[in-house]
Amino acid sequence: MKLWKYLKKILLKLYYIILDDLLPRMTVLYNKFVSKVVKPPLVRTTDETIDKIIKDKCSVSRYGDGEFKIILKGKQYFQEYDDNLRNRLVEILNSNSNNHIVCIPDVFGSLDRFTDLGVNFWNKYLSLNRSKLYGIINKEKTFYDAMITRLYMDKKDKDKADERFLKFKKIWDGKEVILVEGNLSRLGAGNDLFNNVKSLKRVLCPSENAFSKYENILDEVKKNDHSKLILIALGPTATVLAYDLSKMGYQAVDIGNIDIEYEWFLKRTQVKIPIKNKYTGEAPNGRVVGRIQSKEYENEIQTQIL
Repeated sequence: MKLWKYLKKILLKLYYIILDDLLPRMTVLYNKFVSKVVKPPLVRTTDETIDKIIKDKCSVSRYGDGEFKIILKGKQYFQEYDDNLRNRLVEILNSNSNNHIVCIPDVFGSLDRFTDLGVNFWNKYLSLNRSKLYGIINKEKTFYDAMITRLYMDKKDKDKADERFLKFKKIWDGKEVILVEGNLSRLGAGNDLFNNVKSLKRVLCPSENAFSKYENILDEVKKNDHSKLILIALGPTATVLAYDLSKMGYQAVDIGNIDIEYEWFLKRTQVKIPIKNKYTGEAPNGRVVGRIQSKEYENEIQTQIL
């Protein structure tokens, strides 16, 4: 009897060892098969997406690996899982609206335009998740490129970055802007990203788990006139907020990581480095953020929701 219990334990351990090794291999093989036989989503290019926003003055919700992770019931390092957030992300992903576009990464075909690090990241990600993503993305819908906010670091051809940043800035050229951001993000502070706006006011929100304050954030933004352009950098919360504001008649654009990308571009760095006094989640020690000493920045703060 004791011998049988011992053997049973050994067999169970072997089973899990084999399973832990076999399942990822099977997943990779299956996703490779899916990539060959299933039509990928239709995603417009980076330049087509930026042109669309400028021409049509549409609102923008963006999906990246973080938003997809929540839909697949995972969590990000700065946003815990929430059923309501997941349901809203699923709803918006396949929504159709004349004044709002949905952006997903343009990575389902060739990855030639990315650096080796970018290629490795997306190859690994899709080898584990492609079939899951295809199961939640409407293949009959036209999407736009979520990578419009990542114009420098992961691009192999960095010569186009200057031109694309200048084009991106046309979205808010001469506009009265309300910037909804994490309280440690400080977009545009210390650089010229927003030097062409008519005016800029900031709504500061929690840097982590912002969706827990969603109704407060929405109520605060709604106090502003519909003529104001709403720019949002707030992770998955931005994806939902941009959509809801578009339904209310605002132009709201999720601009995500654009400021950090711009800082890296200005420094011409080839690696992701922390930016002083700004939350830089993808860089080593980038979440340790110091105080900012800037009267201009302080005067731009309209309200804080913390």
